Amino acid sequence: MTINSTNNLYLELLKKTILFEIWQEHEQYLPANVNIPTEFNTFIQTHNLKLVHQIQPNKEKRTYGLDWPAIAHSMIGRKRLDQLHNAMTTVINENIPGDFIETGVWRGGSCIFMRGFLQAYNIQNRKVWVADSFQGLPAPNPEKYPKDTGDTLYTIDYLRVSLEEVQQNFKKYDLLDDQVTFLKGWFKDTLPIAPIKNLAIARLDGDLYESTMDSLTNLFHKISPGGFIIIDDYALPTCQAAVTDFREQHNITEPLIQIDHYGVYWRKPLCIY
Repeated sequence: MTINSTNNLYLELLKKTILFEIWQEHEQYLPANVNIPTEFNTFIQTHNLKLVHQIQPNKEKRTYGLDWPAIAHSMIGRKRLDQLHNAMTTVINENIPGDFIETGVWRGGSCIFMRGFLQAYNIQNRKVWVADSFQGLPAPNPEKYPKDTGDTLYTIDYLRVSLEEVQQNFKKYDLLDDQVTFLKGWFKDTLPIAPIKNLAIARLDGDLYESTMDSLTNLFHKISPGGFIIIDDYALPTCQAAVTDFREQHNITEPLIQIDHYGVYWRKPLCIY
């Protein structure tokens, strides 16, 4: 793969746009997830209003993916998006076969960048798989996954982004085409039957033990030797526990490499587990 200044300029601009870095000073309001009286909530809905927090844009938090953006199409931050860029460059340069997938896509920013990368280098033999419920996170199943007990992420409307909104976001970048496939539904239902042959990059952003374990269980054997397993929310105890259990169950000893405060990755070695 030949890297030139035009490719780099496009991909850097794409990252800045996805993360809303160029206009971050205008991103001053964040939806507020608080309990309010029913009468007040009815008034807000009737008048098409929103309850928000006023925030001070913070460049460092955006760099490390520590804020929840009001407008940006990704919340993973610059460090994790740069790592995804490096991983894609590596698998292309090393001829690691396979598609790219993200499980848990929110507004679609990481997957948009995956597709933009393929477009920049005219790579037509790989696909981007976009896997999400498109209705937020699942409620915990404490009987089957006790480590998810008490998690409340499923109650947060901010994390619910519809399939139609994500598709519209792809269209805004002129990147919605037949190299992008959407897998709508809970991971336990969609990933076992997804027609994915092999993967070069699996980026997992499911937060919960259940979602992380479902992704690893159904995708790891499809990752090519030399491919990347990227864990976005490793800092969360639920996610970390799933990664630890899966790696122990499969005798995986490759070191976890820290990306930033939250994310880690490892590469599948040139052998078969």
